[in-house]
Amino acid sequence: MQTRKSCARRFGRGFTLVELLVVLAILGLLAGLVGPAIFNQFSKAKPKAAKLQVENLVQSVRFFQLDTGRYPTTSEGLEALVTDPGSVSNWNGSYLGKEKLPVDPWGNAYEYRAPGQHGDFDIWSLGSDGQEGGEGDAADIVSWD
Repeated sequence: MQTRKSCARRFGRGFTLVELLVVLAILGLLAGLVGPAIFNQFSKAKPKAAKLQVENLVQSVRFFQLDTGRYPTTSEGLEALVTDPGSVSNWNGSYLGKEKLPVDPWGNAYEYRAPGQHGDFDIWSLGSDGQEGGEGDAADIVSWD
């Protein structure tokens, strides 16, 4: 039968408080260096997702126009892509493949205008601040750039 002392010698003696503090300090430094880079990538993801959604909406509006011979009016809005406005012949939706319109990554509805100021129609998101203009995460995501 082994004694308690021989078992402790066989398995080692554990970690000292200093060793644990060194490991925690190293982990803290790594988190301080890596954490901001990860959060920076997350902040870039929302504008990229909004740009992809705007491009998808542009394609859907073009499919609507191919079927009906016209773009949705401003009053019909993007809702005409998912529900038949009633006044349109040859409507063959849903043009998004969904039953409801997507919202931008910040939870706001996409804006639509036809005829547009920059083309046949304009689609845009107002960014994180919900107001026109802005920089960075708050910048508008538009279909005409």
